[in-house]
Amino acid sequence: MTMTTTNYDDVISARARELDISGIRKVFELGAKLRDPINFSIGQPNFPVPDSIKQAAINAINSDRNGYTLTQGIPELRRVVSQRLLEDVVWETPSDELGLIITSGTNGGLFLSCLAMLNPGDEVIIPDPYFVVYPAMATMAGATAKLCNTYPDFRMTAQRVEPLITDRTKFVLLNSPSNPSGVVLSNQEMQELAELCERRGVLIVSDEIYDEFTYSDAKEDGRCPSPARYSQNMILIRGYGKTYGCTGWRLGYAAGPKVIIDQMQKLQQYTFVCAPSMAQAGVVGAFEVDMREQVKAYQRKRDMVEQAFDGIASIVHPGGAFYAFVEVPEILEETATGFVERAIENNVLLIPGCVFSSRDTHFRLSYAVEDRTLERGLEVLRGLMKA
Repeated sequence: MTMTTTNYDDVISARARELDISGIRKVFELGAKLRDPINFSIGQPNFPVPDSIKQAAINAINSDRNGYTLTQGIPELRRVVSQRLLEDVVWETPSDELGLIITSGTNGGLFLSCLAMLNPGDEVIIPDPYFVVYPAMATMAGATAKLCNTYPDFRMTAQRVEPLITDRTKFVLLNSPSNPSGVVLSNQEMQELAELCERRGVLIVSDEIYDEFTYSDAKEDGRCPSPARYSQNMILIRGYGKTYGCTGWRLGYAAGPKVIIDQMQKLQQYTFVCAPSMAQAGVVGAFEVDMREQVKAYQRKRDMVEQAFDGIASIVHPGGAFYAFVEVPEILEETATGFVERAIENNVLLIPGCVFSSRDTHFRLSYAVEDRTLERGLEVLRGLMKA
């Protein structure tokens, strides 16, 4: 049989060519090759999924709830999410105007939002620094991500956003608590941004995957600040993976104007089909599980990080999530990438800031590790900064 040679480079789409492999995944794969590394690279909780949630998923599997679900999610999960949003956000929109969909992770909700709202040539405003998928999702939708410079305090304020709004702007993508900085905007900042977007006819997409990981010193009225309390002109996206340690279950939800959620639901039919059935059943009772002790433990880890770098490197106070975005001291005269390479040589895995930003001045440290591991790694990093 005669074999023909295919030039596969001609087959690959321009869309795929515009994307690079996630810098986080590159470090993650590198860590798999190291012997017992101190891994500060991945934003994955180090505590187990609560037993009641695991058992609910096991029960669902054993009772053969393993098939497709409704595209928008199982009714019992949608009911508890709706009730949670009613209590936490207090949206008063009539039910026939408000939509809700269970998604395959918060990334699934973000991706569907982009596909539902963005056309080629459209623009979406994202913070700089940003979570790595934000510009990639805009690219996959044929749109452009415009960076909102939030240095040095990493606060995406109305004053910083307004000059970037054009007649091509479809929405502002907000992330608070933030990945990679852990910064939490205040209620006043949320209100000002919501009012700006209302005034300019621009939507907000609020990525609140870390809403439960808002620390006591950043909460207001006992809750995570959210623009959803000041506007219904938005898509609110939250999830379960970070709060309950089930990142691999890929489960989130999106709520907002029904006309947009309906389009997201249609797109989900042709992409993800539905969120994993057993995972949906597993988290029906998740909101009843008390995770305050885990959050307090991570707040203490946050304090350990700030204390370790006190007087050595600059960190903007993280009010939530489980990251610190650490500035490499100028005295070292090196980029964040250079510092990260030295850290990896010393068996400590970090992510350079250029993965999240147009700048290469900071590195992201995930402190979702055991206290002793955190102490060991911080000791190494302090030594490298003093070298």
